[in-house]
Amino acid sequence: MKGYGKILRVNLSTGEIKREDVDENIARKFLGGLGFAAYYLYKEVPKGADPLGEENKIFIAPGLLTPYGIPTASKTSMTSKSPLTGAFARSVVGAPMGVELKKAGYEMLIIEGKSDKPVVLRIDDDKVSIEPADDFWGKTTREAQKLLKEKYGKVSTAVIGPAGENLSRIAGVDFEERQAARTGIGAVWGSKKLKGIVVKGTQKPEPADKSKLLKLIAKWAKIIKDHPATKDDMNYGSGEFLRWMNLERGTFPTRNWQWGYFQSFYDKAKENELLGIDPYYWVPKFRSGRNPCPNCTKPCSQVFKLTKYRPGEEIDGPEYETLYSLGGELEIDDPEGVAYLNLLCDEYGMDTISAGVTIGWAMEAYERGLLTKEDTDGLDLRFGNVEAAAETLRKMAYREGNLGKLLADGSKAASERLGKGSEKFAIHVKGLELPAYDVRGIKGMALAIAVSYRGACHLTGGVYGTELVGRWWKFDGIDRLSAENKGFEVKVHEDLMQVYDAVGLCKFSRHMYFLEGIPELVEAVTGMKLSNAELITIGERIYNVARAFNVREGFSRKDDTLPWRIMHEPIPKGKSAGSYVKPKELEHMLDEYYQARGWSEDGIPTKVKLVSLDLEDIAEEIGAGH
Repeated sequence: MKGYGKILRVNLSTGEIKREDVDENIARKFLGGLGFAAYYLYKEVPKGADPLGEENKIFIAPGLLTPYGIPTASKTSMTSKSPLTGAFARSVVGAPMGVELKKAGYEMLIIEGKSDKPVVLRIDDDKVSIEPADDFWGKTTREAQKLLKEKYGKVSTAVIGPAGENLSRIAGVDFEERQAARTGIGAVWGSKKLKGIVVKGTQKPEPADKSKLLKLIAKWAKIIKDHPATKDDMNYGSGEFLRWMNLERGTFPTRNWQWGYFQSFYDKAKENELLGIDPYYWVPKFRSGRNPCPNCTKPCSQVFKLTKYRPGEEIDGPEYETLYSLGGELEIDDPEGVAYLNLLCDEYGMDTISAGVTIGWAMEAYERGLLTKEDTDGLDLRFGNVEAAAETLRKMAYREGNLGKLLADGSKAASERLGKGSEKFAIHVKGLELPAYDVRGIKGMALAIAVSYRGACHLTGGVYGTELVGRWWKFDGIDRLSAENKGFEVKVHEDLMQVYDAVGLCKFSRHMYFLEGIPELVEAVTGMKLSNAELITIGERIYNVARAFNVREGFSRKDDTLPWRIMHEPIPKGKSAGSYVKPKELEHMLDEYYQARGWSEDGIPTKVKLVSLDLEDIAEEIGAGH
């Protein structure tokens, strides 16, 4: 088959290294990228495996289209069993390593077993070795990557920081200023004593039809260049719509979701005054350049140069989710303060969303008197305190002191440890902290957050844009404040987003490629002719495999829920004031969604549905019904 390399399997316990051919039947069913990483996770990590134990594995799969220069085809998927949620873990990153893996001849990297000592996995085309990492262990991500490049030369690197080494369940992996951060896979690396991976690939993958592919690359480069959204994305990054979310929609969560817009700033702001963390304010003042993902022709990267905290240092970001989690969530409107906290998270190797939302929970607990100065190791942990947040991040990464030990594993674990009713304002689903969309005023997004197989995730379904604007692709007339007719909407969005992760296209270009632009790219690369219907069925198949993994681990309808605050406390002020997701509304949306998916009333994929997706073995294992 054209377009496919080998599967590289590395066992850190035995040192064994194997190469396997890609099964053509699996390729046709799952395409690549997330599809491969999901299927192999289900098949190879047994039920009940300890996420930090030897049985868990790491699957790293570049998207099918990543090595060819296709505009915005940069994404690599990484899966494992999550130490944060106990469920399906997925992190997607737009990083050079995916391209290098494909150029080295590998379709997917599987890391299994567990080393006794810190190691680095080195991949240099067909030369693969497991090498000592004692000199790198204990270093921050930036320090480790600098040392690795000094030792190995021109390579692509991915490393964990102190958070991963100390098994923080919100630890991620740093891919040279790009992070695969969510669901705690960095702790899985740490448990295996895997400090990093270095890759160099020199082979040039051959597509099935090079001439056709070159024409398609030129075609899509022009479409993306001329699209009206490209200019704003390039000029201001993913946070470009922050002010609109605040004032026009009232769905920008702040102060640990006590507010639906940044109330403390806008109540004192002059008319039309820009918010401190609004990119329209800070980008002209602090941007020093751009750092695009591979193949990106519409880079949203905004490299921020610090002048107050760590003067002269630069950080790629902060992007929209981080402007929320380390900004509005903590009631910090100083863009330098947010960028500094972003830098610390990246250096420690922590998910900015989970870290920020966890600190937001702690700040509310502190202001309520549920956490004392002894609990916070003397820190004045009030909203808006940049220095206290920075020190808290350090303590979390190193599990240091009472506060670090309390918060290192995210808000669910912290609220369970503290008790005292703090569970009611812990903002997570299945243990994963919520992203930057106040779903009390976005009902379809609330459903998508509740049912997402990895916990609270905005990109598993990517439905927020459709809900907030009211239309997209095949959808129109969407009412974000209504709980009606959300099941089919969410289901179709989810299936399409799985396709994007399988082929490796950036979801910020989903309003350009849609579904219809993908089959011709797949054909040019692999020779496979897939209709739109076949392609979105592949997405549905991938989604059902991920759900089946969770079902096997004991997840069901009871886990497809929302934080207490979202279902009981209306948004107090702003455009969405009074809106929240009533428990009955959620139950109604779940009924609609399971029906659209062809699952049982308890959220279990039925045997009939799984067999129709050519997943007979999974149907026998977990399928509901006869």
